[in-house]
Amino acid sequence: MNIDEIKGLGPKNLTLLNKLGIYTIEDLINFYPFRYDVIEKSDISSLEDGDKIVIDGVAESLPSIFYFGKRKDKMRFKLNIGTNIFNVDIYNRGFLKSKIKIGTVITVIGKLDKKHNLIIASDIKFEKITKTKIEPIYHTTYGIGMNTIKKFINQALLKYNSTFNMIPNYLEEKYKFIDRKQSINIVHNPDDINLLKKALNRLRYEELFLFMCKMNYLKNNQKNKIGLKRIVDKNKVDAFIETLPFKLTNDQLKAVEDIYKDLTESYRMNRLLQGDVGSGKTIVSFISLYINYLSGYQGALMAPTEVLAIQHYNNIKKLFKDYDINVKLLIGKTKKNEKKEIYEDLENGKINIIIGTHALFSNEVTYKNLGLIITDEQHRFGVNQRASLKNKGITPDILYMSATPIPRTYALTLYGDMEISNIKTLPNGKKEIITSIKKTSEMKKVLESIYQELKNNHQVYVIAPLVEESDKVDFSNIYELEQNMNKAFGKLYKVGILHGKMTSEEKEKVMTQFKNNEIQILISTTVIEVGIDVKNATMIVIFDAYMFGLSSLHQLRGRVGRNEIQSYCILISDKETERLNILCETNDGFKISESDFKLRGSGDLFGVKQSGDMVFNIADLKRDFNILIKAKEDSEEFLNDDSKISSNEQILKLITNNFNLD
Repeated sequence: MNIDEIKGLGPKNLTLLNKLGIYTIEDLINFYPFRYDVIEKSDISSLEDGDKIVIDGVAESLPSIFYFGKRKDKMRFKLNIGTNIFNVDIYNRGFLKSKIKIGTVITVIGKLDKKHNLIIASDIKFEKITKTKIEPIYHTTYGIGMNTIKKFINQALLKYNSTFNMIPNYLEEKYKFIDRKQSINIVHNPDDINLLKKALNRLRYEELFLFMCKMNYLKNNQKNKIGLKRIVDKNKVDAFIETLPFKLTNDQLKAVEDIYKDLTESYRMNRLLQGDVGSGKTIVSFISLYINYLSGYQGALMAPTEVLAIQHYNNIKKLFKDYDINVKLLIGKTKKNEKKEIYEDLENGKINIIIGTHALFSNEVTYKNLGLIITDEQHRFGVNQRASLKNKGITPDILYMSATPIPRTYALTLYGDMEISNIKTLPNGKKEIITSIKKTSEMKKVLESIYQELKNNHQVYVIAPLVEESDKVDFSNIYELEQNMNKAFGKLYKVGILHGKMTSEEKEKVMTQFKNNEIQILISTTVIEVGIDVKNATMIVIFDAYMFGLSSLHQLRGRVGRNEIQSYCILISDKETERLNILCETNDGFKISESDFKLRGSGDLFGVKQSGDMVFNIADLKRDFNILIKAKEDSEEFLNDDSKISSNEQILKLITNNFNLD
């Protein structure tokens, strides 16, 4: 059922919902909250500096507004809570000024700054706290508000009447799951924390059960797939490796051996190349493209962003400059005439290797004999793209690359349909990044360290965990950091910002400026792309480091140390310093992910939300690892039992239809 049947949904909101990937009633009810705020009044006497605070009171003053930057503001007013009067700061809520009069009842949610008698608010509500409230929080972008989303979801829930159960009855009974429809209602409109937990568990299990069924279905089919016939002279591959200006590590050589074997065997390759940040996965992928070229097939390398695609293109052109290999770049920015020529040359086989973004697999592109696709694991080659190639009669080998090493048990579960190659050792000549932890009280020392790197004509990343206070309870704010860095260094050095709310064009522009050293200090959230190679960046400073998993921090740390110059990582944190010490002790991503796994269950093993085949509406592979293991066992039992399948044909149809790969 399409969402245009929802009452009051005009053309503007319809377009905005479509941008969020919402087209049907099912899409809308599956647009789940990404977190919940439990709102209950704080006991002021028990709060420490920096703690979350929820308090109500009355406005003691009219608000003042300070403007800074482009479309940014800070509003300040005084709040009388009876026993104290606090200053309240809230960012980018200037439009609420007219609603705040002296005596207005206000509830403030934010972070307590005891020293300055200040609350840095993430949200304000014009009502008193009368009881504990569970408030669902949705990701909202493209200009559609939270209340609007909630209103449309609740209307969709009234229309939703599907009785199709995605979990077999015997498993529903085994785990005593509550009803699916009831679970969906509860997650959008919770009023009891225990019921909410049960509803979330039910829906998370359902999603992971279907995911593992698809993975196991894929794995079973993968074994029977016939690969492309290749004859490749191994001596030519060895000779090419000998010409490289550096020596490959043993792990890199083993990975090349694995890939060579896959490409020359009769079965289809479906391999994951796992390697630590800076371990040299990219050169292994280039050698793989060379092996594929020697066998007479075309190769494609798909990058997640245009900046990274251009980087790969420039590097591979240098590598193959003395070889008769035609390499081209295809991205959104490629001029129309150039695109037309590339399409023709791909179709007639003149192009041997093509580098680009998702544009490589658009409808206009036809390959003469595509033999190998290499792609970033976080942009896994999706079902629709494989189906599109299958329709064109192409069944290439596939190599995924992942910069986030994960523990073996986890990898075997998550990537059960793939073979795995690991690169653990760093290339010769690379210095280990020196990591240290500093408290906020030591900020002067941190600024001195930054200045030292800038004086040496190096560049610096500064990481803020949030775009603005309104995203969550406030921590270091990207705009505040921009102001502070400009105060400290703005007269001598250029400061830039990068965050997820910017358009892709704005992000590309900033990253290009940083790459070209037109920006010396880049303040960013975690949107810094994995693999971006700015060799002149030698320091990364991460604020509120305790908010991140160890693997996320390690991945961010990998943005520096891209050459032989000594690089540094400074973690700013007043909390969890014992956990963060692991990063000071080792640069080994595999050890770090194992520590994350032990400390935090599955740990923060990815750092960023998965894309491609890995998108989940409500499950989280990190948080829900125990559910994933159960779902894996249950899916294997289900698929191996004909009697269970025959009584659940609808579920099998869902698995095979949605994941019916070549």
